[in-house]
Amino acid sequence: MNKVFPILNWLPNYKASYLRGDLLAGLTIGIILIPQGIAYAIIAGLPPIYGLYTALLPQLIYTIFGTSRWMSTGPTALDSLILASSISALAIVGNEHYVVTVLAITLLTGIFQLILGVFKLGFIMNFVSKPVLTGFVTAAAVIIALSQFRDLFGINAPRSNQIQYILSGLYNNFGSLHWHSLVIGVFAIFIIYGLQKINKKLPGQLIVIILGIAIMALAYNYLSDVEIVKTIPKGLPSFAIPELNYDLFLKLMPVALTLSFTGFLQATSISKSLQEADSKLDTNKELIALGMSNFIGSFFNAYVSTGSFSRSAVNKEAGANTPLSNLFAALFILITLLFLTPLFYYLPKPVLAAIIITAVIKLIKVEQIKFLWNTNKKDFIMMLITFLITLTFGIKEGIIVGVLVSIFVVIFESSKPHMAVLGKVPGTTYFYRNIDRFDDVHTDEDILIVRFDAQLYFANVNYFREKLDRLVNLKGDKLKLIVIAAGAIHNIDSTGIATLDDIITKYHKRGIKIYFTDIKGPVRDYFTVSKLIDKIGVENCFMHVQNAIEYYRTGKSNGDFLKYINQSNKKLHKE
Repeated sequence: MNKVFPILNWLPNYKASYLRGDLLAGLTIGIILIPQGIAYAIIAGLPPIYGLYTALLPQLIYTIFGTSRWMSTGPTALDSLILASSISALAIVGNEHYVVTVLAITLLTGIFQLILGVFKLGFIMNFVSKPVLTGFVTAAAVIIALSQFRDLFGINAPRSNQIQYILSGLYNNFGSLHWHSLVIGVFAIFIIYGLQKINKKLPGQLIVIILGIAIMALAYNYLSDVEIVKTIPKGLPSFAIPELNYDLFLKLMPVALTLSFTGFLQATSISKSLQEADSKLDTNKELIALGMSNFIGSFFNAYVSTGSFSRSAVNKEAGANTPLSNLFAALFILITLLFLTPLFYYLPKPVLAAIIITAVIKLIKVEQIKFLWNTNKKDFIMMLITFLITLTFGIKEGIIVGVLVSIFVVIFESSKPHMAVLGKVPGTTYFYRNIDRFDDVHTDEDILIVRFDAQLYFANVNYFREKLDRLVNLKGDKLKLIVIAAGAIHNIDSTGIATLDDIITKYHKRGIKIYFTDIKGPVRDYFTVSKLIDKIGVENCFMHVQNAIEYYRTGKSNGDFLKYINQSNKKLHKE
């Protein structure tokens, strides 16, 4: 039961001293979730109440199934934008079919995340590199922030998830700017940033909401051109099974898969950034927790939820000790749904735009981009490609291209791994180092020592063969011995075995010996079962490069260490 319900691992050992931190953190998150939930629902093209529904049940479910101490789940700006941009071609924002489509996507997202988690496929996320994630999140944050300028300016610009259309829409409609909306929105931004500088724990978002509602309620006759939220229904979400048929499933599957990946990427990135080294974080269980939150939530009018960068950081800073802080946050949302929603009638939309802009600006990874530029141009280019594609073609396209770029880089680097020529460090016996890195190492005209820093398999054997041939040609006719320092070759496949067989045959015909040193156990096993060890000769395998050189120069036997060199867990197949 503990494996199915992670809450059973920590709740029985819950200490009274944890309660104060969890309660305060939960109330803090609840206060933040109210304005964010309303704002993010509007980004998703949904009525504001759906943001509060998404802040309620998914948090309770995550408390039961999650393994992160500080993760705060619920609606996020990124997933809300992906929903809005993806569904716009399938349904019209504001009508009933749009809501039905959103809930069907949420159901599918939950199912896909559950499948990934149950079958322990969380490792798939390893193929998305951090530079790609940086480019994607930064571009998404820019798009989200710019998309809020329509409400900040009070203009009727078209919605889009492509920067060129957002900017052109703002430019073409700038003449209809409402100064009252702009003043209120900018004023809200200044208050939020000002309060953060005074004390980060001050609920700036809630304070600007209270001020905005108060101003609009008292002066609505003078500010009637400022758009407000108006009626938010009171009460708990009702139970309903999302409508889904085969044709709709085929249409929604790409969006649901996208949200499954982005939701998990956000959640795992949060956990890593919060450095939960001392917690029992399990990525596959996190997938199950998110999947259960979305699956069950879809039956109670909650749209796609995942971990929030900003709220999780606040949760940690506020003193949360266990996931129970999510329960207290959900209770605060519950009270709001039952009694407080009428208070939000006069909430001005420019204030919501200010809340979203100030929240997502933190996701623009300027420092990380500078770090990539200064340290690794290849990673910077990966980031830049993802950033530009996401910015100009859209969120979904950015994710696809980002994943493809990550996989391409993995394949490219795997096919051309590092390969070094070694020389002896003067004054030492056993130290051999890369001649391209150290100028004073000693090499012999008749000996070539190479080190291949990767597994040897079908994707890189041609590179290994070609690079070795080039190095041999550079040595010329004086070359009599090739020493392959195999300590970094941790695995080999049948193509690698066949390639080594061909290389040994080729160079033996030219009178060049081939020795191997420091062969790893799994590689020795394959040498044994393939019988390649017979062709190499056990006497030509050594523990160190120096042993191989001494044997070549003096004929000194390997006998003392032969049992270690020849040990294998595999038995030779009988003829």
